[in-house]
Amino acid sequence: MAAQSPGHGTGKSGAARSSVLDHKFGSGPPLTVGVEEEYMLLDPESFDLTSGVEPLLDDAAGSEFSDRLKPELMQCVLESGTVVCKNIDEADADLRALRGYSSERARARGMRIGAAGTHPFSLFEHQKITARDRYRMLVEMLQYVARRELVFGMHVHVAVPSPEACMAVMEGLLIELPVLLAMSANSPFWRGEQTGLASTRAMIFAAFPRSGLPPRFANYEDYADAVGFMEATGAIGDYTHLWWDIRPHPRFGTIELRVMDVQTRIEDTIALAAYVQCLVKHVLDEIEDGNPPIPYHRMLVAENKWLAARYGLDAQLMDLAQGRRVTMPARTLAKRRLRDLKPIARELGCAKQLARIEWLLDEGTGAHRQVRVFNANHDIVEVAEEIAIAAERV
Repeated sequence: MAAQSPGHGTGKSGAARSSVLDHKFGSGPPLTVGVEEEYMLLDPESFDLTSGVEPLLDDAAGSEFSDRLKPELMQCVLESGTVVCKNIDEADADLRALRGYSSERARARGMRIGAAGTHPFSLFEHQKITARDRYRMLVEMLQYVARRELVFGMHVHVAVPSPEACMAVMEGLLIELPVLLAMSANSPFWRGEQTGLASTRAMIFAAFPRSGLPPRFANYEDYADAVGFMEATGAIGDYTHLWWDIRPHPRFGTIELRVMDVQTRIEDTIALAAYVQCLVKHVLDEIEDGNPPIPYHRMLVAENKWLAARYGLDAQLMDLAQGRRVTMPARTLAKRRLRDLKPIARELGCAKQLARIEWLLDEGTGAHRQVRVFNANHDIVEVAEEIAIAAERV
């Protein structure tokens, strides 16, 4: 690759080989799916967070889930990840097995699991950092920003056929991120207070460096040069320290969607995974038909994202998909996009799972349900208990 100035694409003159050059795009079937969720570990009486991940990992080490359950930054978090799934049916079955096993082992160890973008009342000051060098170094580097990051997300990976296809899909899906955030919003409480936000998690995580919307890249080579420069200078350890809302994952050969709050109900997780898989195929089909994505200004997408985090499905978003200078509720934009995705869902065999999105749009998100529970008795502990009950129902 020709060296470039650090101001554009950067180049790697004299730099070590970038980790993104040894990619796996196109090495397997396209559109396979993987889903990651971050679970809360809860005290069964108080429903406060508890630092109990290590015994659960010890249990998992001797099971079929040994490489699918992992620690996270704080000891009150258990991360789960499916195997590579050929379709949404497989992802559904694997996620239910993961949640079922995690719930069973948590109860055996005197805990419960829960799933929401933030815990309704627990304080980050009371949480222990996981005893791994990676996390200690992260806290050393980011300090308060890392210690405050008591949030829980879900990530969806979809395999794409080539590096350039990955970059095109990333650009094409940018305008979809605010609607995805609005549909997944599930964190209206923080430190015992109702924040007035549908996704408090999105606001908390925004303090992380290299988060939010990815920059615009000319092509995969441009991306690889930039990552290689940052790795060679020690700015990042590797590309997984780019915590964007959507990013290439060269080692897996996937595009990874990271903007969403984790879902309390597993049916909603599966529905969103189906929606994402169909979106990726929709963009790939458009490219094949000679309609490459239009690169929108990040300022416009960022404004829509902020509105989605604030108002959820009621957010009045700019209609970027059709380029009209009007606003529409996120709910309306989602329903319009669903019309495009239904034929794709039938082709991919996930029409049943995608249909859950229509229910979610009509009945409300996890954020709506949490607020509804709280408004009944103004009992914040009841909200956390309901999160545990619903999350364990597989």
